[in-house]
Amino acid sequence: MKHWFSDGAFRAIVRNASYLASSNVASALLGLLSLACAGRGMTPELFGTLVVVQAYAKSVSDFVKFQTWQFIVQFGTPALAHQDVARFRDVTGLSFGLDLASGAVALVGGVVLLPLLGHAVGISPADFWWALGYCTLIPTMTAATPTGILRSIDRFDLIAVQQAITPLLRAAGSVIAYFGHLGFPGFIATWYVSSLAGDGVLWLFAVRELRRQRIDHALRPGLLGPARRIKGAWDFVWTTNIAHSIWSARNAGTNVLVGIILGPTAAGLFKVALTFFDAAGTPASLMQKSFYPEIMRMDPASTRPWKLGLRSATLAGGVGLLVALLVIVVGKPLISTVFGAQYLESYNLLQVMSAALVVSMAGFPLESLLYIASRQRAALVAQALAALLYALLLVGLSHYLGIMGAAIAYFGGQCLEAFFSLIPTIGAYRKRHTLSFYKPEEAQT
Repeated sequence: MKHWFSDGAFRAIVRNASYLASSNVASALLGLLSLACAGRGMTPELFGTLVVVQAYAKSVSDFVKFQTWQFIVQFGTPALAHQDVARFRDVTGLSFGLDLASGAVALVGGVVLLPLLGHAVGISPADFWWALGYCTLIPTMTAATPTGILRSIDRFDLIAVQQAITPLLRAAGSVIAYFGHLGFPGFIATWYVSSLAGDGVLWLFAVRELRRQRIDHALRPGLLGPARRIKGAWDFVWTTNIAHSIWSARNAGTNVLVGIILGPTAAGLFKVALTFFDAAGTPASLMQKSFYPEIMRMDPASTRPWKLGLRSATLAGGVGLLVALLVIVVGKPLISTVFGAQYLESYNLLQVMSAALVVSMAGFPLESLLYIASRQRAALVAQALAALLYALLLVGLSHYLGIMGAAIAYFGGQCLEAFFSLIPTIGAYRKRHTLSFYKPEEAQT
C-alpha cells in the first residue's frame, strides 16, 4: 500500500475523492435529515408519493440524457493535457448542444407521459399538478456539461462545494416544512427549489472556471459541425446514452417499479433502504469520479492505467467490506431514530443489500477501463444484460416474496453487472498493445 501511494496518479485519485467526500459526508447527513423530516411530517403513503414524483422526474431525465460529462472527460481531458484548446471547444460545444436537445425532449416526454403513468406509479389526482410542476426540473437534470468541464480541468474542489448546496437547502426547507406543518406541498416545493439552486451554482462554477482558464466560446452549442471534427463522437455519445438509460431504468426506475408492483408504501420503505445503500457506497462513486479523468491522461497500451484500476478496486473493495459491516451494526437503531419505528422493515432489506456493497465498490473501475480502451459498446452490452436479468428478478421475486424479493433482486443485479463488465475488461487488457493514445495532430484530421 505504501508503494501504491508513491504513484502520483493514485494519490490524485484519493485526493480528489477526498475533496468530494468532504462534502458528501455532510450531504449524506443532510439528506437523511431531509428524508427524516419528510417521513415524520407526512403519512407513509404521502412520503412514498413524494419519492415516486422525484423518482419519476429523475427517471425521465436519466433515460433521455446524454452522458456529456463522460464525453468531455473522454475527449476533452486529453485535449487539455496537450493544450489543444480548439479541440476542447468542439467537445464542450457539442456537449452543450446535446444537453439542450435532450433536455427539451425529456421535458416534453415527461409532461406528456405523466397523465398516462401517474395513476400507475401511485400519484393521486390531488397530487398530479404538483408532480407536473416538478417535471419542469427535468431540463436541468439532463445537463452534465458543467460537471464534465470541472472534472476535466481538475476542479473537484468546486464540485465538492456545489454538491453540498442542494442537500443543505433541502434540509433547511424540510425542517421548516416539518415544524410549519406544511405537508406534501411544502416538502415538494423544498425539493424543487433546492435542486434548481444547486444546478444553477454548478453552471456558475463552470463558466467562471472557463474564464479563468481563458477558454472563450466553450459553451457555444453545436451538433453537426463539432461532431464532424471529433472522430468517434457520435458512437461514444449514443452508446453511453443508451447505457445510462438502461442504468437509470435499473436504479432510479426501481422505486417506480416497486411502487407499481407493491404500492407507494413499499416504495417508501425501499427508498429508505436505497438511501442508506447509496450513502454507504459513496466512497466508490467518489473514486470513480476522480479515477476516470486521471486514467484518460495515460496511455492505454501501457500497464499503468490497468494497475491503477486494480489498486483502486482493491482499496474500494476493502472499504466496502468495512462499510457493509458498519451498516449491519448501526443500521437498525439509525433507521429507528431518523425515520421512526414504522420504517424499521427497511433494515431487513438493507441487510440483504449491504452484501452488494463489496461487489459494487470493488467493480467501480471496470466501466472506466472499458472506455479508455474504446470498448464502450462492450460496457453497453454488459449494462443491458445485467439490467434485463435484474428487471426479471425484480418483478418475479417481488411478486412471490414481496418487498424482500426486491432487495434480493437488487443484490443479484449488482453481481450480474460486475460479472458482465469484468469479462470484456480482461479481454481489453490482454489486447492493450493494440490501443492508441491521443495525439494532437491526429485530432485535427
